Amino acid sequence: MSIPNDFVKNVDTATFPQEVLQRSREVPVVVDFWAEWCQPCRIIGPILERLAAEANGAFDLVKVDVDANQQLAAEYRVQGIPMVVAFRDGKIADTFTGAIPEPEIRRWIEGILPTELDLMVDQARTARLSGDDVGAEHILRQVLDQNPDHSEAGTSLASMLIDRGETDEALAVLDRLVPDPEVERLLSAARLRASSGEDIPELEAALANDPSDEDARIELAKALAARGEFEPALDHLLTVVRAKGPKKDDARIAMLDIFGVLGDDQPLTQTYRRQLATALF
Repeated sequence: MSIPNDFVKNVDTATFPQEVLQRSREVPVVVDFWAEWCQPCRIIGPILERLAAEANGAFDLVKVDVDANQQLAAEYRVQGIPMVVAFRDGKIADTFTGAIPEPEIRRWIEGILPTELDLMVDQARTARLSGDDVGAEHILRQVLDQNPDHSEAGTSLASMLIDRGETDEALAVLDRLVPDPEVERLLSAARLRASSGEDIPELEAALANDPSDEDARIELAKALAARGEFEPALDHLLTVVRAKGPKKDDARIAMLDIFGVLGDDQPLTQTYRRQLATALF
């Protein structure tokens, strides 16, 4: 199949992460899973290529030959072709399979392109990168005034609020959003950040005076986590869970918040998640 412009390219398994997942954080990327022997692909392919040329950079079109990239096709569960998948921000945004009429394809493309509000969020991020936090926050609040559950605006504003210690408002913003991994991570970060003002020496003294004071131990753990001292925080919380007292569930939830901030791949998360599972049973 012909590749008519700079916004259309052939991609294989090796280049897919960069050309699709990473690139989709800048502009939407449409992936056309096709094969040379597929007759419907010969219908859809030229339409997608023409639309990519017309869009002039509003989205990238990537073509993946399923015969040459069977592992990639299996990873994305390509069971029929042509299968067309749109990626935004490193994630699948929408998909369709089979030969559909050009007007439907045009509507589908319009649905995956950034809206005016999405472009405003991009402006806010650019402003923040240049050090204009006031301008960035103003734009994000304008977006949320029009669409309170706009995920990108909400998570961006919540991140700024958490950095400033305004955790109550950050939680209120996040509570309006559809849960996803980034929302969950920020919720965990906000709950932990709320404990950053606790007096650690005072909590340590209270715990030294009464090692069975589980409230003091949990608050100390949260305060340590808010300062980035995650391992001692997890040790304190695990102690409470292992005691199987009335505060066991509070400690478990606080450990999950720390895991949420650290991420699943972090060694501390993996180590303490196993220990938590053992302690609960």
